[in-house]
Amino acid sequence: MSSHERTPDEQSPATAVTEPPAAETNVEGKSFAERVGQRKWVPDPDPFGIATDNVAGVRLFESKQDSQMAIKFGEGRPEDKPSQAVIDKMKDAGFRWNPADRIWAHPFTPESARRTHIEAEKLYQVVRQMIRQEKGIDAAPELPF
Repeated sequence: MSSHERTPDEQSPATAVTEPPAAETNVEGKSFAERVGQRKWVPDPDPFGIATDNVAGVRLFESKQDSQMAIKFGEGRPEDKPSQAVIDKMKDAGFRWNPADRIWAHPFTPESARRTHIEAEKLYQVVRQMIRQEKGIDAAPELPF
């Protein structure tokens, strides 16, 4: 063999054939490719609570199952009924009283979902401040749950 001939073990890096890296495995010994599609989907709670003001007694929810935004006052008892000014504000915004669930609801379609969600959040902020003012509670920024 001449001095410039190489054996297969001495191939240059440019021509060397390398094995692909072994697939990473998890604890059960399955590769990522084997696990694809095996993850269990866990749905979000429905209705989903978006905002709560416990002091004012107002909560905002979204129900994708029922395709509606909802505002609930207090625990839904008759004594938790909001003032007529708040009720008028709810009606003007397109919310309707649902006596079975004891909520104020506004339905949405897939096309109107985002707009309805934004408008419901704005309305929630207005009515919670109205109720705080009616109850003599200091106006305060809302804290996330």
